[in-house]
Amino acid sequence: MESEFIWWGTVILILVIFLPSFINHQRKQNKDKNRHKEAQRLGATRAIAQHPQIDQLKCIGCGACVDACPEGGVLGVVGGKAVIINGLKCVGHGLCAEACPVEGLTVGLGDLSKRDDIPRLSPDGETSIPGLYIAGELGGLALIKNAISQGARVTDAICEKLNGAPSVPDVYDVAVVGAGPAGMSAALRAIEKKKKVVLIDQQGAGGTILQYPRKKLVMTKPVEIPLYGKLTKPEYSKEELLEIWKGLQNKYKPELHVPEKLKTITKENEIFQVTTDVQTYKARSVILALGRRGTPRKLGVPGEERSKVAYKLIDAESYHHNYILVVGGGDSAIEAAMGLARQQGNTVTISYRKEKFFRIKARNEQRLNELLKDKKLRVIYNSQVEEIGEESVVLQTADGRKVLKNDFVFIFAGGVPPFKLLKEIGISFSG
Repeated sequence: MESEFIWWGTVILILVIFLPSFINHQRKQNKDKNRHKEAQRLGATRAIAQHPQIDQLKCIGCGACVDACPEGGVLGVVGGKAVIINGLKCVGHGLCAEACPVEGLTVGLGDLSKRDDIPRLSPDGETSIPGLYIAGELGGLALIKNAISQGARVTDAICEKLNGAPSVPDVYDVAVVGAGPAGMSAALRAIEKKKKVVLIDQQGAGGTILQYPRKKLVMTKPVEIPLYGKLTKPEYSKEELLEIWKGLQNKYKPELHVPEKLKTITKENEIFQVTTDVQTYKARSVILALGRRGTPRKLGVPGEERSKVAYKLIDAESYHHNYILVVGGGDSAIEAAMGLARQQGNTVTISYRKEKFFRIKARNEQRLNELLKDKKLRVIYNSQVEEIGEESVVLQTADGRKVLKNDFVFIFAGGVPPFKLLKEIGISFSG
């Protein structure tokens, strides 16, 4: 009798301790399973840049990688194994791989044979054209820290190939196209290695950082900038990073040519001819650090040519008491809309063609929900711009046409990547 009492007591104790945990675990897995199905239906599982590569044989389904992801919603556990739920939100922090207790996950670009949007590169970043390299997100790498590191590594590879050969008169050792984090890092490393380098950009030092809203926080993780040292803080504002680039530019004076847009690159007798819309440069090697955004993608609707339409937001604080439409569903669109919504008197509406946001960072999603709750902005899902008038804008929505009062339109529909130009140059792609 006593042994039976102990047995039943043990069973009850186990149920009390472990049953709630088991129920929560099952509930979470069911939720992830439903999210995974929805993401597959909407095409959100396919990542753009580097993303988690899960070894299903090693994975034990503990969920450590899910909890470690700072973006939230990228990973989930389905059927006892980790899966990618929303690959579009992944920017390649790598914290998921660090958290995995069985080393069952790595972060990379995956099987490049199936990617027709990634140039074929050597481990040093060299393209199919010897002497022509790619650094930064154009090669599929996201995050500023990756761009800075790769820019320096590519220049190191070039210097090793040059192997101390003397410079050629009127010919640069390195021509760097793009003055963002990858390009600036590459040029600074070239200066550090005492190489003759030219830096070309269609905007200015900073690249895509120039298009960020004021005071935007940029995650870097510890990384070393040539001739500067380590960026040790986990986050820097747009202004802090631009100040660093400006200081390096003033101190080391890289030969910077702006604004110049790349037109083509040819090679003759082992010397590259880098032609922009202004002039042609001769170089023994070339680094393309152009980024993937390219030319802003337009909607192609009547009225888009009006002066009130813009494709980037420079300073939200200059807009007050305006009716504003922001078009897009990525982080750039959300950050612009939130910045504008915080200014006095603005009425801000976001138009997004899908039924929910899939690509935005967890922090942006949280802040957006707060603004929506406080009714400081609104979102019209499943909508597309039909026409932009002088004082209004027409949207086609699930409920029919909507006419909104409007003073300004900001379009964040992504960019047309420079893949056509790269292919014309002769660079081979994967896939």
